[in-house]
Amino acid sequence: MSISIFPIAQSYLLRVKPAVMPLWLTHLGVLGLLSVAVIDSSVIPLPLPGSTDLLLLWLVAHGGDPWLLTLCAIAGSIVGGYTTWQIGRSGGQAAMRHYVPAGLLRRVVSWVERHPVLSVLVPAMLPPPIPLLPFVLASGALDVSRRRFLTVFSAARALRYSLVAWLAVEYGRRLVRIWSGSLQKWSAPLLCVFVGLMVAGVGFGLWKIRSLRKVDAAAKLALYGNVNEPA
Repeated sequence: MSISIFPIAQSYLLRVKPAVMPLWLTHLGVLGLLSVAVIDSSVIPLPLPGSTDLLLLWLVAHGGDPWLLTLCAIAGSIVGGYTTWQIGRSGGQAAMRHYVPAGLLRRVVSWVERHPVLSVLVPAMLPPPIPLLPFVLASGALDVSRRRFLTVFSAARALRYSLVAWLAVEYGRRLVRIWSGSLQKWSAPLLCVFVGLMVAGVGFGLWKIRSLRKVDAAAKLALYGNVNEPA
C-alpha cells in the first residue's frame, strides 16, 4: 500500500489552529528552531506535537531563509534522533519499557523486527499523530545499525522539512495575514505557558533518564552479585 505524503502534509498545514503559533516565536530564529528540532526528536516531550514543523512553517512564512531554516530543522532533528537511538542502544529493553507505553511496546518491537527500514522511515517522515519516539528507541534497542538508521532517518527528515518549507513559501503569507491580527494580545500568556511546559518536559525527560540509569545500575549489581556469590 503506497502512502502519499503531499496530501497528508498539506492537510496538516491547513488544520493548523491560530492559537498554537503566536508572533513571539518569530524571535527564536535559527538557533531557536535548531534547539526545538533537537528536543522534538529526543526523549524529552514537548507540549505541542510537531513543534518543529510549526516553527519552521511560521519562520519561513515570516520571510526567513527557507534553505537555511530547513537545514537547521534537519540537522537538529538528526542530533535528537541519534541521541534517542543511542539511548535505546545503551538501555535495551529497559529503555523501551521506560519510554514506550506497555500497550504499544509489543507492536513496535514486532514492526521493527520485521521492517527495520520502514519502521524508521514512515514515523520520521509523517507528521503527528504518527509516533516517532517508540520506533527510534526500538531501532537502537533491537540493533538496527547506526549507518542504516542515520541514512534512513536523515532522508525522511529532509523530505518532511523540505515539504513543510515549500508549503510555507506557497501558503504561509496567507496564513500570517489571518493570524497576525488576533494573536498579538495573547503573546505574553502563551509565551509563559509554552516556556513552563517546555521546562516541565525537560525536567520530566531528565528524570526519566536518571531513573533508567538507576535501573541499569541495579540490574548490573544484581548480575555481578549473583556471579560472585559462592556456589
